[in-house]
Amino acid sequence: MAGRDRDRAKDARQRQLRSRNLAVLAVLAALAVLFYVITIVKMGGAG
Repeated sequence: MAGRDRDRAKDARQRQLRSRNLAVLAVLAALAVLFYVITIVKMGGAG
């Protein structure tokens, strides 16, 4: 019985880490796009 509880807790922890990692990935991707857009605008390519 204790093994099953441990497995469930481990699975829940892995899901939590995976979702946190995806959130960090989304933030980093958004920053990369933002920097790209700012660079294009500063170079005068947007207008």
